[in-house]
Amino acid sequence: MLIRVYATPNAREARVVKVSDNYFEVRVDEMAVGGRANKRLREILAEHFKVQKSRISILKGTKTRNKLVQVILERTTDSPLQS
Repeated sequence: MLIRVYATPNAREARVVKVSDNYFEVRVDEMAVGGRANKRLREILAEHFKVQKSRISILKGTKTRNKLVQVILERTTDSPLQS
C-alpha cells in the first residue's frame, strides 16, 4: 500500500493523523538530523499499522516533509485461492 505522508519533525509527541485514505500527517518526536526523524517516522508508522519496521519504506522525500511511503501489510494465510 502506498501512502502520502506530511511529516513534522521535532514535535513534542509522536502522533499519526489520518487525513484521507492514503494521506497521513505524522508528528515525529525526533529532530531531522542525520536521518533520525526518518528512522523514527518508520517506527511510528510501523506501530500505527501494526507491522514490522522493515515493512515500511520511504520511497520519495527522504529530505523533505512530503513523503511517499510504502507499507507492506501482513498477508493472511487463509486465502480462498489456496487448496
